[in-house]
Amino acid sequence: MATTSPLRPAPPIVVQLLETPFQPLERLAAWQRSLAADGPGATDAAAESHFIGRVRPTTATGDPLEALELEHYPGMTEAQLVLLAEACAARHGADAVLVAHRVGRVRPGEAIVLVAVRADRRGPALRCVQELLEDLKHHAPFWKREWCGGRGTWVAGNTPL
Repeated sequence: MATTSPLRPAPPIVVQLLETPFQPLERLAAWQRSLAADGPGATDAAAESHFIGRVRPTTATGDPLEALELEHYPGMTEAQLVLLAEACAARHGADAVLVAHRVGRVRPGEAIVLVAVRADRRGPALRCVQELLEDLKHHAPFWKREWCGGRGTWVAGNTPL
């Protein structure tokens, strides 16, 4: 006799594109509060994994970086990030995902990305964060330009893992 399991609801996916500097830990705490406000069972996940990425102080060629500029198509970019997060969450059984990503001009040391994942165990949470970061790096529709000495140079590839 075959048994069926109840359908699992889609996890909450939050994607935020930010044009101004943000404090990742404050954004993370706000996300955690919003999940807790969803009522009983909303905080049952046993594991959370987080990643905060900051802009490096040098260009790909090692010169001092003034700023990294990220261009995107509003609407299309958010939709693509949601699709990436949903697919990754489904593969790893994540209960909730947050992606906060800067756009515009970002200075060295400023947070550029925050990814947070809630899951029932640490393995799925950690793997989902790592995979989603790689997906963002290689499949998110951002165009990057490094500013050095008052000149902007478009970035041709991505940084290694």
